[in-house]
Amino acid sequence: MTTIQIRIDEETKKSAQKVLNELGLDMSTAIKAFFRQVVLKKGIPFRIVTENGLTLEEEDSIIEAALEAKRGKNIKGPFNSAEQLISELKK
Repeated sequence: MTTIQIRIDEETKKSAQKVLNELGLDMSTAIKAFFRQVVLKKGIPFRIVTENGLTLEEEDSIIEAALEAKRGKNIKGPFNSAEQLISELKK
């Protein structure tokens, strides 16, 4: 066995402890479970997302698409009807 020490702000620790207590887990058990999943998945066992619920790659892609649209690149239309737009979106 080995010991790991981490630094974390008090509010996050308290909030996490409250959730874990409700699940019947202590902090040590939860961290061990996390590390076991890291090993099994060979990486972080969940999606890491921003406050918008997107990954950094997804956000970067949206920003790039918006910049391209401003430059008039990769733009379709104008559409004469909602049906025409929906048909194009389904492609």
